[in-house]
Amino acid sequence: MSRVYITDTILRDAHQSLIATRMRTEDMLPICGKLDQVGFWSLEVWGGATFDACLRFLKEDPWERLRKLRAALPNTRLQMLLRGQNLLGYRHYSDDVVRAFVTQAAANGIDVFRIFDALNDTRNLRVSIEAVKAAGKHAQGTLSYTTSPMHSIAQFVEMAKELQAMGCDSIAIKDMAGLLTPMVTATLVRSLVSALRIPVHIHSHATSGLASMCQLKAVENGCRHIDTAISSFSGGTSHPATESMVAALRGTEYDSGLNLELLQEIGFYFYGVRKKYHRFESEYTGVDTRVQVNQIPGGMISNLANQLREQGALNRMSEVLTEIPQVREDLGFPPLVTPTSQIVGTQALLNVLAGTRYKTITNEVKLYLQGRYGKTPGPINSIVRQQAIGNEEAIECRPADLLKDEMESLRDDIGALATCEEDVLSYAMFPEIGRAFLEQRAAGTLVPEPLELPNKTEVLQGHTPVEFNVTMHGETYHIQVTGGGHKTLNRRPLYVSVDGVPEEIIVETLQEMETTPAGGISNTAAGGSKHPRAHAPGHVTTSMPGTIVEVLVKMGDAVKAGDPVLVTEAMKMETEVQAPISGKVTAVNVKKGDSVNPDEALIEIT
Repeated sequence: MSRVYITDTILRDAHQSLIATRMRTEDMLPICGKLDQVGFWSLEVWGGATFDACLRFLKEDPWERLRKLRAALPNTRLQMLLRGQNLLGYRHYSDDVVRAFVTQAAANGIDVFRIFDALNDTRNLRVSIEAVKAAGKHAQGTLSYTTSPMHSIAQFVEMAKELQAMGCDSIAIKDMAGLLTPMVTATLVRSLVSALRIPVHIHSHATSGLASMCQLKAVENGCRHIDTAISSFSGGTSHPATESMVAALRGTEYDSGLNLELLQEIGFYFYGVRKKYHRFESEYTGVDTRVQVNQIPGGMISNLANQLREQGALNRMSEVLTEIPQVREDLGFPPLVTPTSQIVGTQALLNVLAGTRYKTITNEVKLYLQGRYGKTPGPINSIVRQQAIGNEEAIECRPADLLKDEMESLRDDIGALATCEEDVLSYAMFPEIGRAFLEQRAAGTLVPEPLELPNKTEVLQGHTPVEFNVTMHGETYHIQVTGGGHKTLNRRPLYVSVDGVPEEIIVETLQEMETTPAGGISNTAAGGSKHPRAHAPGHVTTSMPGTIVEVLVKMGDAVKAGDPVLVTEAMKMETEVQAPISGKVTAVNVKKGDSVNPDEALIEIT
């Protein structure tokens, strides 16, 4: 049988790639009835960055989203993306956490688990595959496709055969950056189909403009499963349009059998939905063949653009894109897919902003170089390794073999805030934002980020509370307006919180607000930094705006130059901040949870 089956990514990867994973459940549910009528092989609805975005930005319980989608799509397989031993987080979890997560995901509605490892280290996939099979669900082994001197078609075929032997029900080619070309696709798919007994799926991003051609070549060479996105969320760093591929195959031996008119109705619905999220639109919505060099995956490039914009550094994107392949080579040519895309991308950004390569090295890079993510495809730059971890030997075993069971300690840590096993797993995936979400839920204070930034008139008229970021002079401030005086007053107090610190400003007229700097609030409103400015050699600073994760020293401690004194988090990556000089800690100006900016004296050493 030659029919081609389609997995649509509209409810997960498509909006992750184009609007930074911001689509809310309320905009998914009204169209689910029609999506369920289409007859897709599956709908990808969960995994990737959606779990993070739900907790961090949308203030939605991702498990509740899954349950609602399961109820609204009774006739369609629901699919998720699972990062093997990383699950949905940025570290390896113990085997009992992996098994618990898969069990709960299956119970809440997931039918197909697409399981991948960022390094293509199959040791990191075994437990996930076993757990999926134990739950009676479809285990899809995944090849994270990339190009480098360390990768070849023969190597991918051998990996696919190993995954088949491990019990996988199908194999997916995950072309997360859009690196495949049509002729290479033909050769790769033909080789896989001839070597395997199980079906081959192809997932390719449209970034380089080649994905639809690659899918056609894949179909001609025996692939019968393709990933697409409803047209209003297709193209760019997303996927080929569902309607276009259905039309291309219509009336041929590969006809998908899907109703094109029904798909078009769904496309018009999402055309309207997308307008709501214009604030989060990626700068990179067209064809960008630079991906053939920098290899940044679709989901990451929109998030990277958002993060750079928030830090006032969007103009340096080209420098970061140039630096990424150099960092990738230093780290042994890992495929760029979560979490290695974030690890490489964040390190490249730090290198660019610091002006010196590897002046600051993230904790994740150090763990990677220790072998904590698995075996690297190629050799590591010995100078970078020495700079990051000294003479420490990298581990050779499966990283999770070194981890003790965690579920009991996680339950104890989160305590009464967790009302079910799913809450414990949310906390396990993202401890800081997971705890904050559960605390806010318990207090009844869950408020999603706004879809629109407030304009000056709205602020003056007291439409509060509002929340937004302001970037001035390269520094980003988080502003929350919590109240204002009556709009008839000539002089009106406006109460705001700047990076969590209450401030009060006086606004005289709307005209005065019109003369303030871009960003919609005056320099007075920004209130300056709540931390003293760095001006001495012993003042500890951070290279980019972020959040304090841990303070490692206290007043009076003696430190040596290079000793870690702080851990900060930026762009989902943690970085140790080191003492610039040897001496005594004479001031600690920050605490855990503080937002910090460059050029602030976070700790003072004399």
